[in-house]
Amino acid sequence: MERRPIGNTDLMTSPIGFGTWEMSTTMYGSIDVGEASRAVHSAIDHGINLFDTAEVYGPFHSEELLAKALGARRREVILVTKTGFEFDDEKYRILGRNSRYEHIIARTEGCLRRLNTDVIDLMLIHWPDFETPFDEPMRALQKLKEDGKIRHAGVSNFNIETMDYCRQFTDIAVNQVGYHLFDQRMQKAILPYCRQHNIGFMAYGTLAFGLLTGAFGPDHTFEEGDWRRRNYTAFGLPLFQREHFARELRVAARLAELAANHGRSLAQLAIAWVLGHPAVSVALVGMRNDRELAENVASAGWQLSAEDRAAIDRVFAEESCPTYEDYPQSQRF
Repeated sequence: MERRPIGNTDLMTSPIGFGTWEMSTTMYGSIDVGEASRAVHSAIDHGINLFDTAEVYGPFHSEELLAKALGARRREVILVTKTGFEFDDEKYRILGRNSRYEHIIARTEGCLRRLNTDVIDLMLIHWPDFETPFDEPMRALQKLKEDGKIRHAGVSNFNIETMDYCRQFTDIAVNQVGYHLFDQRMQKAILPYCRQHNIGFMAYGTLAFGLLTGAFGPDHTFEEGDWRRRNYTAFGLPLFQREHFARELRVAARLAELAANHGRSLAQLAIAWVLGHPAVSVALVGMRNDRELAENVASAGWQLSAEDRAAIDRVFAEESCPTYEDYPQSQRF
């Protein structure tokens, strides 16, 4: 599998990264933990070398499960995690955002312990904390680099104005933001900014949180414990509200037909579309078993033609399905 640089760092990533939000065991309903762990080893064998997690996934479950799954193979991968929340550690409950200097330093120690590693390759501030001056988390990340606790620093879900300010205090290697066919907001400003300033871009939600997998039908009901059941607004967009959901499934069915004309799956088309943007360093995809892994890996070398991308755009236009490219950024961040 090819390797792509992450911003101005020495990190070279596989174009597809292993996203572990689904391994949190509390966000996407029930999963087979053993099967997910086997998928981690299979992913490495297939050339995937970037694994992304966060302390808030669970919270804590994803980091712990990933560490156990990686075992002695930790040194073979780029390990990415995220911090910046306040927790009730005893009740495993999220209390809110917290990016104060001392808090970031302390929480990173917890990440290191749960991940069973002496250094984190890439540490991100998970969400902007507007109650804390932005120099605090950046100075904390810089201190962690100087102390050898992390190799590189980055942000997640930050807008241009915030990144401009934060870059005064430490190098920002990457911005991790949602980007997929149903959410093209990042194309307007964030992706061009990252490319201009040599900041890596990590796309999450590549498969639109399942909408671009072909797994859902019009009457699909999400199981208890699945965030899509209780939160019909996905990162500022009404993706899982019933009327939008039905239209998105029609679009997905037509996109699956386009993919089938190439002997490909809907998921492979969705991944190839994200990776086709020149500013994208890596597309994060959740993979809970070997079947999903094999399908996702097979998309890495597929480059969509201009005609393919135009055909995709026509599907959205003919179905009057928004891609939200002009949606106010304030609604995202």
